[in-house]
Amino acid sequence: MNDVGVLKQAIPYIQRYRDATFVIKLGGDLAAMHETLSSICEDMTLLSLVGIRIVIVHGGGPQATALSEKLGWKPEIVEGRRITGEKDLDVAKMVFAGKINVEILSALQHCGAKAVGLSGVDAGILQTKKREVTRIKDPATGLERQIDFGFVGDVTGVDPSLLVDLIEKRYIPVISSLGSDPGGMILNINADTVGGEIARALKAAKYISLTNVDGVLGPDKRLISTLTVAQAELDMARGIIAGGMIPKVRACLLAVQGGVHRAHILNGTSAHALLSEIFTSRGTGTMIIDNMEKDVYARELGQDG
Repeated sequence: MNDVGVLKQAIPYIQRYRDATFVIKLGGDLAAMHETLSSICEDMTLLSLVGIRIVIVHGGGPQATALSEKLGWKPEIVEGRRITGEKDLDVAKMVFAGKINVEILSALQHCGAKAVGLSGVDAGILQTKKREVTRIKDPATGLERQIDFGFVGDVTGVDPSLLVDLIEKRYIPVISSLGSDPGGMILNINADTVGGEIARALKAAKYISLTNVDGVLGPDKRLISTLTVAQAELDMARGIIAGGMIPKVRACLLAVQGGVHRAHILNGTSAHALLSEIFTSRGTGTMIIDNMEKDVYARELGQDG
């Protein structure tokens, strides 16, 4: 009977989100865990089967680092951002558009989903430019230095037309975070940024970042379940949100400020965290919303409570 209760609780959410688009960013750590990846793909297939249109963007930093070290060099990372030389770019092509993409496709196919592997280069989905030399302050010394990130790109635009065609036919696009500039130079793009940009371009109902932590933690190390855009920006300025959480939160802000109703950061290693976040009012991770959506969410909690 408990299972029936769970299903009944999910009904209004299934009705609300049928034919809506969700963009889900899958972290490289999760893609490297076979059982975790299988479980996440089961959940995403279920979402697709109840009528939600799914687009997946994936990273792969840990796998790229591991392959680089096997080939004899250690990648240079500055403030969590990977410097991409020619050898690093070759690794990114092999790992992102090859190994990880195919493994995600295989896991989805095993669950019965129809999935298509892409990169940002396909059909010009991502328009990008090479990142300019950047001045970085060393937190230890306070001194600034110039950093050339190499073949790292920034997104200047998104053409979602191919993605729209695929999701309308109920395919799940699986996109690796590579793009090219107008001259045909292939560039390595931060996967969080790609996820946020694609969510904006598709006018998605939700942007979801699946990672290996529970979400945003407060100063007391407790999970913050809901953040407004203003609160998130203030917490980053105060250093409460720091390190590897910053690009995840920035991607959520990018999505929400671009018209996506709600953005979520979830622990993908927790069983069915994705379904709990979508089909229950309380959820499991951190949700980032604007002030208008905050009022809507408060009314939902009142109705459920």
